[in-house]
Amino acid sequence: MNWDIFIAPYAQVVEELKIKLKGMRRQFEYEEEQSPIEFVTGRVKPKSSIIEKARRKAINPENIEEELQDIAGVRVVCQFVDDIYAVATMLRNRHDFEIVEEKDYVSRKKDSGYRSFHVIIRYPVETIHGEKKVLAEIQIRTLAMNFWATNEHSLNYKYSGKIPSEIKSRLKRAGEAAFLLDEEMSKIKSEIQEAQRAFLRKEEQKKNPRKS
Repeated sequence: MNWDIFIAPYAQVVEELKIKLKGMRRQFEYEEEQSPIEFVTGRVKPKSSIIEKARRKAINPENIEEELQDIAGVRVVCQFVDDIYAVATMLRNRHDFEIVEEKDYVSRKKDSGYRSFHVIIRYPVETIHGEKKVLAEIQIRTLAMNFWATNEHSLNYKYSGKIPSEIKSRLKRAGEAAFLLDEEMSKIKSEIQEAQRAFLRKEEQKKNPRKS
């Protein structure tokens, strides 16, 4: 298998989705509305990780494209839990890709304590050989969920997926603490957003004093 040729469409998907999702965020700013999207990142799973995951899941190399859903991954990070569902709704309303599956690990967290909302899509990529539909995963989570998941991923890497039980227990408690933080922040969402809008107005007046 030529890995450069194999990976190319996935890299294109990630770049196009990042542009589109960041564009959605800017549209909210243009309309002077609070965006549910805080920031967007993306990555293509490296060759070694693709091979390892396919081996672990006993996936035939010929079926990798259909059975590995997260070779192309985009992450949308939000401030509040209800922003996650707002973004998911906006994705459902788009017509430039097909939603294959949704996985709600926010209301139904994993045993590890992991929380996130996954949307698996089939995205059409234009290549020199014509259109190719590629599977990609969009993860939507809060800042607190992202902080927890990033650290859990680092520990999984350090311990080769076999995190010691004591650290696992601490991670689960940290996950619950992160979600409690999200819940408390959601209760004062309107106050937080009003403060943010006031700050932005003040900064805009500093840049354009004639408008004030």
